[in-house]
Amino acid sequence: MDHFTALRDVSDIAGLVREARRCKEEPLARVDFGRGKTLGLLFFNSSLRTRMSTWKAAQNLGMQVLVLNVGTDGWALEMRDGVVMDGDRAEHIRDAAAVMGQYCDILGLRAFPGLQDREADYNETVLNSFLRYSGVPVINLESATRHPLQSLADLLTIEEHKRRPRPKVVLTWVPHPRALPQAVANSFCEWMRAADVEFVLTHPPGYELAEEFTAGVQVEYDQNRALENADFVYAKNWSAYRDYGAILSTDRSWMISEEKMARTRSGKFMHCLPVRRNVVVTDAVLDGPDSLIYAQAANRVWAAQAVLQRLLHSMAGTTNG
Repeated sequence: MDHFTALRDVSDIAGLVREARRCKEEPLARVDFGRGKTLGLLFFNSSLRTRMSTWKAAQNLGMQVLVLNVGTDGWALEMRDGVVMDGDRAEHIRDAAAVMGQYCDILGLRAFPGLQDREADYNETVLNSFLRYSGVPVINLESATRHPLQSLADLLTIEEHKRRPRPKVVLTWVPHPRALPQAVANSFCEWMRAADVEFVLTHPPGYELAEEFTAGVQVEYDQNRALENADFVYAKNWSAYRDYGAILSTDRSWMISEEKMARTRSGKFMHCLPVRRNVVVTDAVLDGPDSLIYAQAANRVWAAQAVLQRLLHSMAGTTNG
C-alpha cells in the first residue's frame, strides 16, 4: 500500500481488518517498527479523535509525530496554480507539500470541503496536491469526499460485534442544525459495498449521495422500514449533494430514539462522533447498552496503527504481516 486515501488503495480489506485486530490484541508488539520515522499530521480543520488516535497509533510503533494546524501554525496557502501571488497568501501548496515531505516520512492531512462549490470540493485539491508534490505516503484524515480511517474503524467494530455472518447494516440520515459534509457517509457506503453485509441506505428525498459511492446500494426513503431487523444502525447527517451544501430538511422525526431502535433485531447503535445529543439521537440510545460509540472511537487507534504498519512495510519493501 503506497497511500491510504480511499478504499481503492487497499488490496485486501479483510486482511487490513485482521491486522487492526492484531494491533488491538498486542498494541506494542512492534514498538520499534517505526523507530527513526516521522509522521506529520496536518490539520486544516478541527480534530479530536482523528488527531489523538493517529498520534497514539504512531507512538505505538515508535514513530516521532509532528503536528501542524494549518492557518494558525503556518502560512496561509495558495491552492491555485499559475496565480500571481500578490494577495494575502504567502506560500503555495506545492512548495509547502514538497518541504513537509522533506521533514516527514509519512504525511496525514485533514481538509474539509467548503460546501459552496461542489466541483472544487470533489476535485480534492488539497489532498491531491500533497499526493503530487510531497513525495511521501499520504494518509487521508478526512477530506472533502472521504474519511477512510473512520470507515476502517467502523468495519472493525461491526466485525467484532456482529452476531450472524452477514449482518444487516443501515446508514440513516439524521437531522442537524448545520450543513455537514458528505465525507463520512460517502466513505461508509464505499466500504460497506465491499464488505460482507446487507447494506441499506435511508434518507429523505433530496439527500441522495454521489452515484460513485452508492451505485448498487439499496436505498429506502422510509426510515422505519429500513430499520426493520437491522443488526447495526449507523446515524449520520450530511448536507445535500445535488443541491450542494443545502439543508433541505431538519425533520426531527428522523432522530434515532428507543422507539426507532425497537424496530431492529436488538440492533447496535453507531455514530462517528461528535454528536448532537437529543437532535441526532436521544440520550437513552447513546448511553444505552446497545451503543457502540465509544468502541468505535477506541478502534480508531487500531485502524490507524494497521494503516501505518502497511505503509511502513511498503516503504521497507517487505510483505505485510
